[in-house]
Amino acid sequence: MLSRLGALLQEAVGAREPSIDLLEAFVEHWKGITHYYIESTDENTPAKKTDIPWRLKQMLDILVYEERQQTAAGEAGPCLEYLLQHKILETLCTLGKAEKLLRLGGTVPGSQTEKEEVQFTTVLCSKIQQDPALLTYILEGKKIVSRKKSSKEPTTLPREAASIQDKDHPRSKAPDTSPCGARALSTQLPAEREEEPDGAAGESNLITSLIGLCKSKKGRVALKAQENLLLLVSVASPAAATYLVQSSPCCPAVVEHLCHLYQSVPPFLDPADIAALEGVSWRLPSAPSDEASFPGKDALAAFLGWFDYCDHLITEAHMVVADALAKAVAEKLFMEIVQPHLLHVSEQSVLTSTALLTAMLRQLRSPALLREAVAFLLGTDPQAAAPDDGPRTLCAHLIGHCDHLSDEISITTLRLFEELLQKPHEQVIRSLVLCNLEGRHYVARGSPEPESYEDTLDLEEDPYFTDGFLNSSFHPSAKPPPAPATNSDGKTAVTEIVNSFLCLVPEEAKTSAFLEETGYDTYVHDAYGLFQECSSRVAPWGWPLGPTPLDPHEPERPFFEGHFLRMLFDRMSRILEQPYSLNLQVTSVLSRLALFPHPLIHEYLLDPYINLAPGCRSLFSVLVRVIGDLMQRIQRVPQFPGKLLLVRKQLMGQVPGEQLDHQTLLQGVVVLEEFCKELAAIAFVKFPPHGPHLHRSSPREGHV
Repeated sequence: MLSRLGALLQEAVGAREPSIDLLEAFVEHWKGITHYYIESTDENTPAKKTDIPWRLKQMLDILVYEERQQTAAGEAGPCLEYLLQHKILETLCTLGKAEKLLRLGGTVPGSQTEKEEVQFTTVLCSKIQQDPALLTYILEGKKIVSRKKSSKEPTTLPREAASIQDKDHPRSKAPDTSPCGARALSTQLPAEREEEPDGAAGESNLITSLIGLCKSKKGRVALKAQENLLLLVSVASPAAATYLVQSSPCCPAVVEHLCHLYQSVPPFLDPADIAALEGVSWRLPSAPSDEASFPGKDALAAFLGWFDYCDHLITEAHMVVADALAKAVAEKLFMEIVQPHLLHVSEQSVLTSTALLTAMLRQLRSPALLREAVAFLLGTDPQAAAPDDGPRTLCAHLIGHCDHLSDEISITTLRLFEELLQKPHEQVIRSLVLCNLEGRHYVARGSPEPESYEDTLDLEEDPYFTDGFLNSSFHPSAKPPPAPATNSDGKTAVTEIVNSFLCLVPEEAKTSAFLEETGYDTYVHDAYGLFQECSSRVAPWGWPLGPTPLDPHEPERPFFEGHFLRMLFDRMSRILEQPYSLNLQVTSVLSRLALFPHPLIHEYLLDPYINLAPGCRSLFSVLVRVIGDLMQRIQRVPQFPGKLLLVRKQLMGQVPGEQLDHQTLLQGVVVLEEFCKELAAIAFVKFPPHGPHLHRSSPREGHV
C-alpha cells in the first residue's frame, strides 16, 4: 500500500516538473548568442547589458549539470559533444579577439602596426577558409546608417531564443562573469569614423581592414592583404558567399577603390602611352622600369594593377561573389563613369576613355566580367541592323567613332574593337558581323554559278575598267584568263583563291620584289599561328563546317552588311586617301575578322568568286574598286615606281624620311600590297584540302 502511494507521488511530482531537453536548450542559447551578434544594429550597447552573458551562464550551468549526471557513466554528454564538434569555445575567442583587434587596426593609412595587422588578418582568413561558418560571425554586417535609424534600446532577442528565456534571469540583471569570449565581447564599440567611404557604409570589420591594408604604401603589406582578401572570397560555402555579397561591404569597397583609381588617371594621357604600358599586374602593380616615363604613368599603373586584381578576384571567387562583383564593376565603373566619357563632346575625353577601356579589355580574363563588359559595349540582344538605324546604342556610337573626323579617335576606337574581337565570347562576332550575314542574302538567287574568275568580277561593266584603260600600258595582274575546273580534293580552289589576292595589285604598283623580300612566307607563318589560336578560342561554340545551301526559288531580299562591316568597307575604299597609321589599323581589324573559322565569314570576306546579289559588296569587290581607282591615279603621278620604292624604304627605316608629293597615296599603295598578301596567307591556312570545298579553277603556273 505504501509503495503504491509512493509511486503515485512520484508521478505527481513528474507531472508538475516536466523534464527539460538539455541539448535543445543548450543549442537554443547558442543560437541566441550568434543571432544577436549577426542581427544587432546597435553597436553602442556593451555586451554585459545584453543577454549574452546570461546565455553563456545558462550554457555553463547545463554543461556542469550534464557532467554530474554523466559521472557514473564515464562518458561525455551530448551538450559537451555539441560544444566540441561545433568549436564553440574557439568561435567565442575568435569573435572577441577579431572584433577587438580589427576595430583598432586597418583604419589609419600608414599605421606603424600594418605588418602585425596583416598577419592577424592572415590568421583570420585561414580560419575562415577552414571553417566558412565563422565568416558570418566575424563579418557582423553592422552599418552606421542602420544604427542611426535603429532604436537606442537594447536589441530584443530573436523569437526562438526568447521562447526559452528564463523569467528569473532578465538581461538587465545578467551576471558579469563569463568565458573569455564574453569578456572580449563586453568591450564597448568605438564611435563612427570620419569620412567613411560609401562602399564600406561606415563599417569597421575584416573587409574594411583588408581594403585599408590593400592601399598600404608598403608593397609587401598590400600584396599580403590582397592575397588574404582573395582567400576570403574563394570560400566554398554558398552561405558564406551569399553573406559576403548581401551583408558585407566586400563588393562596394573593392569597386569603389577601382573607381577612385580610374578617376585619378590624368585625362590628358596619350593613347599611345596607354597602349604601350604592358606587364602591369596586381602582384607587380608598379610600372615596368624599362619603359619610357610619361606624366601620369604611376596613376595609370596603379589603376591597371587594381583592375587586374578585381579580374583575378572574380576569377577565383565563389560564383555568387564573382557575379555580384562583376555586376558592381559594370554598374559603377563602366556605366556610371566610363560611358559618359565615351559619349562626351570633348575629343580628349573620348580618346583617353577609349584607350583605357581597351587596356582593360586587354587584361580581362574572368568569364563573369567579360560577360558584363560585352553586354555593356554591345548590348544583350544582338539583332540584324538596318542601313538607316541611328546611333541609339553605345555600340553604334563607338562604330561611328571609327569613322570620326579625328583620325586619332578613329584609330583608338578601331583598336578597341580589335581587342574585343580577340575575347572568347561568341556574342562579339555575332553582334558585329554574323547576325547580318545569316541567310546569305548577299548571294544572288536563281543564277548559275560562275565558271571563271572573269565572269565573277564583271570588270568590263565597272567604270574603272573600261576597254581603253585595260589596253593602256598599265595592266592589272588581277585578271587571269579562264582556267580549268576544280579538282575533287579542293586543292585547286585554295590555290586559285590565294592567287586571286596575290595578283590583285598590278605589277606596276608592287615594290616588295625589288627589295628581295616578298613577305608572303612570313604572313603564312603568322596567319597559321593566329588561325590556330582563333580556332581554339571558338571551338566550344559549335559552328557549322559549311554554309547552309541556298534555295534557288527563294526570292532575293535586301542585304545590309551591318554598321560595323559598312564602316570597315568604307574605310577600306578610302585607303589611298587616309593616313598610314589609320590604314594599318583598318587592315588589322579586317584581318582579325577574316581569321574566324565560320563558313559565312569564309564566304563573304575570302571568296573572290562569290556571286553577289545586286547592290551588294564584299571585301574583294571593295579591293577591286580600290585597284581601279589606283590605276587611274598612278597615271597622274610622275616617276611613280621610283617614288613608291622610296616610300617603302622610308617605311622600313632603310632611308631617312622626307616629305614627298603624293606621300599619302604612295603609303596607301604599300599598305594595300601588304594587305592583299596577308589575306592570301589567311586564305591559304584556312582552306586546307579537307576544309570547305570551293568550286573554282586552278591558278596560273608559277604563282604559288
